[in-house]
Amino acid sequence: MEEERVRGLLQGVREGRMTVEEAIKELRHLPFEDIGFAKIDHHRALRCGSQEVIFCSGKTPEQVAQIAERIVNRGHSVLATRASPEQYVSVKAMLPEAEYKAEARCIVYQREKTPPRGLVLIVTAGTSDIPVAAEAAVTAELYGAKVEMIVDVGVAGIHRVLHYIERLQEANVIVVVAGMEGALASVVAGIVAQPVIGVPTSVGYGASFQGIAPLLTMLNSCAAGVAVVNIDNGFGAGYMAALINQMAVSSSSKEAPSDDR
Repeated sequence: MEEERVRGLLQGVREGRMTVEEAIKELRHLPFEDIGFAKIDHHRALRCGSQEVIFCSGKTPEQVAQIAERIVNRGHSVLATRASPEQYVSVKAMLPEAEYKAEARCIVYQREKTPPRGLVLIVTAGTSDIPVAAEAAVTAELYGAKVEMIVDVGVAGIHRVLHYIERLQEANVIVVVAGMEGALASVVAGIVAQPVIGVPTSVGYGASFQGIAPLLTMLNSCAAGVAVVNIDNGFGAGYMAALINQMAVSSSSKEAPSDDR
């Protein structure tokens, strides 16, 4: 059904019965691929600019592998988050070039590697926050951003983050990953003009309530310019950072002076 519809749209454009823009509008609403245990949205890249991402938690290794294979067969890259080593083994059996980013718990299969653009800085309050930060980094990199990480610069030794102030001010967007009380996001937003994405983590002692305390701190930031994603949601932060970075790069390209005389 999907192939027939695509053929009909292409034929319509060829015969002049519809414009290219009208065909693209129709393609945005094409159906998903139903494989029983999952309905794969292959056209998300057309609608949203990026392909569907596999959330591996709760899925069997075989299910993750089958979804990944279908995505690749449609010409897309694969990002699978919260993946276990067992799930990776199944994916690699079908996609030998797939990589496992153990620290980030992500499986990545990238069809085409393009030069990274712009700059996304990912800053962690502590070393214990690195796994969530790594998930954000892998995500932003897959979507074309140049990513750098600055780790273990929390407010308990605030001079550490101030040491990097010049680099922070050079980024297009900054992701701040922090547990405990989560104050670092507000501190960073108070010294830069760039948007800051706060990622509260579940790192901390009992009264941090598995990330609730840093979540509330970031939501109540006294510094403007802080947006907050869910607890431990490195993927969400990395994706949003990549979008902001892409817009900044595109804007910079449009504003660049022409060499034409």
